[in-house]
Amino acid sequence: MKKILILVCAMFIGVANAAVDSSLVEQAEKYLNSVTGLNGGFVQTSNGRSERGDFAMLRPGRVRLDYDNMPIQLISDGDDLYFFDKSLDQITTVPLTSTPAGILVRKNIDLRNADINVVETTDAKNTFSLKMNLKGQEGLGHMTVVFDKNPVRLNSWSVVDATGAKTDVVFNNLKTKTNFGRDYFQIARHKTIGTSGGDDYYD
Repeated sequence: MKKILILVCAMFIGVANAAVDSSLVEQAEKYLNSVTGLNGGFVQTSNGRSERGDFAMLRPGRVRLDYDNMPIQLISDGDDLYFFDKSLDQITTVPLTSTPAGILVRKNIDLRNADINVVETTDAKNTFSLKMNLKGQEGLGHMTVVFDKNPVRLNSWSVVDATGAKTDVVFNNLKTKTNFGRDYFQIARHKTIGTSGGDDYYD
């Protein structure tokens, strides 16, 4: 469970005097606001170990990750993110806003004037990336989201927490999808451990 918490803990840290290309920020914002739903695969790498699985998101607020070789499922129903450990039949609840996906599935994504600081942009040959932190939480870590250029689409994200631990998530075969089943982003709750705080952050 600790490794999964590292995956989704979207802590952020600022970088002083980094270059920010406003046109790249605008492209990313326009793309993210144009996406309603996505479905595909992912590869997560952390501490030298890789895990594969299936990823789905539906804006606003819904996310699901299923791991191929771990009894773990992550689901957000639009309010909170649930970590379901099937082997223990246990669910841990955290605010969706503590995850990278919490930014990507907001109802209105504002990367220039809201609570998100884009502190650095990088323009590569086939991709571009935005490094971000949350205002008021600059010392807690950072997140970098990478986009393909032509066409613009989500490529990957990297999260570095306050201890310097890094988790990379690379997406593959992402396709537009909105016709998920009615209960696809729901989970049957059994034992539940809650964390304090709500999640109206991305609305």
